[in-house]
Amino acid sequence: MTKFNPNNKETLTYAESLGPAMAITDPEDAQQYLGDYIDFIQRALDKEPRGDNRTAAEIAAINLGYYAGYYDQETRERVERLFDCSHPVFGRAEDGAPTPKEALAAGKGAADS
Repeated sequence: MTKFNPNNKETLTYAESLGPAMAITDPEDAQQYLGDYIDFIQRALDKEPRGDNRTAAEIAAINLGYYAGYYDQETRERVERLFDCSHPVFGRAEDGAPTPKEALAAGKGAADS
């Protein structure tokens, strides 16, 4: 099983928290990792609540989907399937990767909102 935060650090980079998830291929491993990641986020929310009322599970899904967008199509599809997430701007990988023009337009739209 892939251990989340094996060094029990209080603060993690996105690479430290999300990088290991990108290599997970087993559904049970994904679920235990996700549970620990959600718990980690919840502890941060308990210390410093957010103004948008997003839950730890919602934040985890957004972060996983976004981070997977930096990987190849196969990894992105696997991560989205295992963690039930999608890219917050581009949607699901199964719908295809955005063209550079679509990516630019989506980025501009996200910046405006």
